Amino acid sequence: MSYKRLGDYIQLVDNRNKDLAVTNLLGINITKNFMPSVANVSGTDLSKYKIIQKGQFAYSAMQVGRDETIRLALYTDDEPAIISPAYLVIESKDENELIPEYMMMWFQRPESDRYGWFISDSTVRASLDWERFCEIEIPIPDIDEQRKYVALFKGLLTNQKVYENSLADLQLICNSFMDTLKEKDLKSLGNLVELVDNRNIDGIVSNLLGINVDKVFMPSKAKTTKENLIKYKIIQNGEFAYSAMQVGRDETVRVVLYTFEEPAIISPAYHVFRVKDENEVLPEFLMLWFYRPEFNRFGWFISDSSVRASLEWERFTDIKIPVPSIEKQEAIVTIYHTLETRKRINEQLKESIKPLCPVLMKGVVESMEVKPINAI
Repeated sequence: MSYKRLGDYIQLVDNRNKDLAVTNLLGINITKNFMPSVANVSGTDLSKYKIIQKGQFAYSAMQVGRDETIRLALYTDDEPAIISPAYLVIESKDENELIPEYMMMWFQRPESDRYGWFISDSTVRASLDWERFCEIEIPIPDIDEQRKYVALFKGLLTNQKVYENSLADLQLICNSFMDTLKEKDLKSLGNLVELVDNRNIDGIVSNLLGINVDKVFMPSKAKTTKENLIKYKIIQNGEFAYSAMQVGRDETVRVVLYTFEEPAIISPAYHVFRVKDENEVLPEFLMLWFYRPEFNRFGWFISDSSVRASLEWERFTDIKIPVPSIEKQEAIVTIYHTLETRKRINEQLKESIKPLCPVLMKGVVESMEVKPINAI
C-alpha cells in the first residue's frame, strides 16, 4: 500500500435543485459538520442550489488558510439536502476502492488540516481550490482494510448515539411527572422562599458571576474595582439568584440555583433567596419547576410594561407552584440528577471519540511502514 493521489478516486457532482423539490438548506462549519444555513434566502432562486445525497461530501475551498481547516463534511442523512452553489459536491468514483467514511476519517485529522493550510494559496480568501485539493495524497489500503477501520469507528459512534438516545427517555419522565402536578397543591412562592442579603463587606470573595437566559451561572463581564466588590451580594450553595429585569423582553425568568461549594458574589441588582423549609420543598425541585417553558411564558405574561419589562420581586413571589409530598420531590430530583450525570458522561464520550480518527489513521500509516523480512 502507498499514498495515492486523491483526485484519482473522487469526482465532482453538480445536481441542481431545478424543480425546487428539496427545501432543507444546510451549510458546513469548521468542525466539519452540517448545520442549518444562516443565509438569508428571501427572494433567492433556490433552483440554483446544489443537491447533496447520502455518501457525498460538501466542500468549501475558501478560507482554508485563514481557518486552518479543510471545510469538508460527509452527508449521512437519508433525505437529500441543498447547499450553496459556492460549495463543491464530491463523491467517491468507486466505493469498492475508496469508502467515503474512510476518506472522512482521514480528513478528521489535525495533520490534514495543517497540510491544507500549508498548501492553500496566497489570495485574500486563502483558498484550497479543487485542482490543488485533488493533488493531496492519502494512504488507501485495500477495501477490506478500509471496512475494518470504518466499522470500528462507526461502532463507537453507534454506541454513543444509543447512550444519547436513552437520555430522551429520562427527560420524558421528568417532563411528564412535572406535567401531572399542574393545579395540584398550589402554594405561592412567597410562602416558600425568603430573601437573603449577605454582602461581601470584607472583600474576601472575588468570584463574580452573572446569570444568562439559559438559567446558568457565568463569569460576569462587568467592569468593577476591588473597592466596589464589597457592595456585591454573596450567594451560597443551595441559594438562588434572581434577576427581575428584562423578563418580558427575553421571555425568560432569569433565576438560577447555586450548586457550588465555594461561595460567589453577584450583582447587587440581583435578588438572592433560599427555601424557608427544605422539609416542605427541595431547592432542586423548585429549580426544576423554574426550568419549565411554561414558567417562563407565565413570567413574561405577568411582567410589567416598563422599558425593562421587569418581573418585580413582589409579583414574582405571587406566582403559585405545586408542592407535592417530599417523597415525590426526592424521587423526581433523583431522576433529574441521574439525567444530568448521564448528559455529562455523554459529552465526555463524544469528546473521547474525537481523537480516535487520528489514532486509527496513524495505525494505517504505521502499517504502511512495516516491511516484510525475507526468509533466509
